[in-house]
Amino acid sequence: MGDSLGSYLFSNLMKQSKTILTLVLVMMACAQSFAHYMWLETSESGELGKAHAVKVFFGEYTYGVVEDPSGENFAAVKNFKLSVVTPSGLKHEIKTSVKGDAFEGIFTPTEKGTYTVTLNNDEIEVIDYTQYDFGVFKTHYHSTARVVVGGESTETKATNDKGLVLVNCATDKADVGAEVVIKVLYQGKPLVEQEVAIYVADLWSKKLTTDENGQVRFDLPWAIRYTIEATKKEEVPGTYHGEKYEFIWHCATYAISL
Repeated sequence: MGDSLGSYLFSNLMKQSKTILTLVLVMMACAQSFAHYMWLETSESGELGKAHAVKVFFGEYTYGVVEDPSGENFAAVKNFKLSVVTPSGLKHEIKTSVKGDAFEGIFTPTEKGTYTVTLNNDEIEVIDYTQYDFGVFKTHYHSTARVVVGGESTETKATNDKGLVLVNCATDKADVGAEVVIKVLYQGKPLVEQEVAIYVADLWSKKLTTDENGQVRFDLPWAIRYTIEATKKEEVPGTYHGEKYEFIWHCATYAISL
């Protein structure tokens, strides 16, 4: 059985500290883009022949931070690529444009089965955070989402063989009370004892650790948005656009909206 996310969050609610919260917010103001991540939002249910919308966000949902897609912070990560992998394995690019507080792309399902929507962005300038004791690094964001058209759902495709990817292995669509199974892969192989963070609203979060198969399991107690994140340092130095970096910081996300 999956971990009881609702019980955990409730038992820890009274442990929130105003002092810690203030410190966290100050740190965010000092290093805003470092704490951010990119994520996808879309309906998990699609229909044959009907246009299906996918939204791309940048920010930190649990802190209520959603960056303006036309703003300076989003401009630093604007060179992302959005694609969809069909049930038969074909990959198609999805073009995007600004709509409201996100970039939005549209694709139209032409066959039944599970579609994997994928965002990849490794075209981000080198960042120097030595003043925050983190070092000089290059960022690689990756995010996936599942869209099921008719029939039963299957696991999403592993779409990032150069870094981190979160694979949704649950056999059922996400719903209140359902269990989610997420597998963490790094360069195509399961990551054992990898920390995975689950973020929901109002600064609530939970940390899990992957098992021997690189998987974590948890339930969905509420009709709310859940953002799952895993990060990893690739300790290989290099140069990007003439700037040297000490390592690559990989960040993979998967969002579930109920």
